[in-house]
Amino acid sequence: MFKRLQQKWGVSVRQFGIIFIIFGLTGTTTALLTGYITVWLGMTETTFWLWKVLLRLAMLLLGYQVILLGYGALLGQWAFFWKYEKKLLRKLGVRSLESGVEGTTNKPQTPNPKLQTKQVAIFASGAGSNAEKIIQHLKNHPVIKVSVIVCNKPGAGVITIAENNQIPVLMIERERFFRGDSYIPELKAHTISFIVLAGFLWKIPDALIEAYPNKIINIHPALLPNYGGKGMYGMKVHEAVIAAKEKESGITIHYVNEHFDEGETIFQAKCTIDAQETPESLAQKIHTLEHRHFPEVVERIVMNS
Repeated sequence: MFKRLQQKWGVSVRQFGIIFIIFGLTGTTTALLTGYITVWLGMTETTFWLWKVLLRLAMLLLGYQVILLGYGALLGQWAFFWKYEKKLLRKLGVRSLESGVEGTTNKPQTPNPKLQTKQVAIFASGAGSNAEKIIQHLKNHPVIKVSVIVCNKPGAGVITIAENNQIPVLMIERERFFRGDSYIPELKAHTISFIVLAGFLWKIPDALIEAYPNKIINIHPALLPNYGGKGMYGMKVHEAVIAAKEKESGITIHYVNEHFDEGETIFQAKCTIDAQETPESLAQKIHTLEHRHFPEVVERIVMNS
């Protein structure tokens, strides 16, 4: 159950643990405050039952939500819990996310001009199908913007995708990327706050990881920690999975650290492997999982970062 919740929310194991603690603290604090208020109001066993019910409802519908946001802010999870509260309000019909106006649904949302845009860079080396899905998913997003495509391969399909979407392309070369400044000045010039690797085949240098700690994520076409590491990418992964006669495979979205495919797992999704499966047919299943889940997970992670 906990694993499904973590994947549904698109958060890391560490962040999920903090969120779980916040829910626990909020429940305990709400119960204690309800008890104190009951005593303060002079309620006893003989008090009319309706007043007690109304007090508990008020604490649940108002007090609990305020306390939840308070703990969320204190423990660095304001973005997650504010999004959680907005979804709850929408379900209750109190506030429409589409309009941003209470009780109305027929007006477009007006983004808060004071809300700082989160600029994202997508690194890609190939055709760019995952990059394209992310760009489409985030198009017209009120907070997140794909500001630059970083590519190391002239003529790669992702360059055309960037041009079609009027997104600038930063072409990089090996020597400067690994032994120079890793193009950090250019990324800072675009005010990049988050990096998404979508089929990028070079290892990320330590300097870039230090410049963007826990702000770089990658997608791998297998269920890590299996079938990861140096040289394990693309069709090579699917060939290895088929050769090992595995019964299932999938995708892993994870943070990037100094080692190939060893960063903390954020999300995994699985698919079955049929008896007559080929690396090519498995690749299609994996692409389907990538296109279905990667854009949504990117949005959740960037919003909570």
